[in-house]
Amino acid sequence: MKALVYHGPGQKSWDEVPDPTIRQPTDVIVKMDATTICGTDLHILKGDVPAVTPGRILGHEGVGTITEIGDAVTTLAVGDQVILACVSACGKCAYCKQGVSSHCQADEGQSGIGWIFGHLIDGTQAEYVRVPFAENSVYKLPESMTPEQGVICSDVLPTGHEIGVQYGHVKAGDVVAVIGAGPVGLGAMITSHLYGPSRVIAIDLDENRVAEASKFGATDGIVASDPEWKEKVMAMTDGLGVDVAIEAVGVPQTWQMCVDIVRPAGTIANMGVHGKSVELPLQDLWISNIDISMGLVNANTVGTLVKMVASRQLDPDPFISHRFKLDEIMDAYEVFGNAAETKALKVVLTA
Repeated sequence: MKALVYHGPGQKSWDEVPDPTIRQPTDVIVKMDATTICGTDLHILKGDVPAVTPGRILGHEGVGTITEIGDAVTTLAVGDQVILACVSACGKCAYCKQGVSSHCQADEGQSGIGWIFGHLIDGTQAEYVRVPFAENSVYKLPESMTPEQGVICSDVLPTGHEIGVQYGHVKAGDVVAVIGAGPVGLGAMITSHLYGPSRVIAIDLDENRVAEASKFGATDGIVASDPEWKEKVMAMTDGLGVDVAIEAVGVPQTWQMCVDIVRPAGTIANMGVHGKSVELPLQDLWISNIDISMGLVNANTVGTLVKMVASRQLDPDPFISHRFKLDEIMDAYEVFGNAAETKALKVVLTA
């Protein structure tokens, strides 16, 4: 089969590789119908995730059709079209039982982490993929949803919802600022409205993404290059700052922006994948009753989000800005990696 292979920082190629095979009785093999590229893949290519070693097939999102099942799989069948959660769950370890499958302790992960696709095992940017712990890690695609819509439920929506909105404790009446209007930031914006915030402020350097954010529930938009960006945020919050500041980029500057605008007794929810250390000014924050959260998505709300997309209570279609065939993935990376010029949000690749 063909797959997108990582060869070290800055290096990737569309290569011929061996087909995946069943290794454990809980595995299934899936023929990929649709996949995408994530900002995390770009962080991997920058060298920010050293656990990813050369030779790894990238990708952790997608929808596909099951072609083979392991002997222990009873609730899935060949021919089922399924959404692959970005985090795999054995369902048996202590962390999975706590609902924290991001730290699944199963042997497959080898390091106590549930994000294994495109990280610790071969991922979804390929013609076929082996899916471990399949009965706990895939969701059947409803007939009312397209594979493209299903891809958005693999990672973007659950990460925005769980690590941004739920970890940020968004509640009715809150003012929420999302710094970074890329796909995951937009996922936080659209799912925040499930909890009734009074205001959702999109902040980004890219004017196009700030404008696009209105399609995802942003009530206000601020271009971060504006010298008065902070003053504008404060003017929207009676001078106190936002209740919830969600970091959705993963660089020190955007972290500091969250620190600058969160109000006393507010929350900073970090979603970004950070490759460099940030400063934590405890000498200023300790007295402000600030909560800080961060984490890797558990994907335990995927089922709920799929139901909401299937019933059209959430609309994933605006996320998709570009479409490619799977064998055009090198072009897709070029487009996604230059989003400021191409105006890319989510690029979807189909078989």
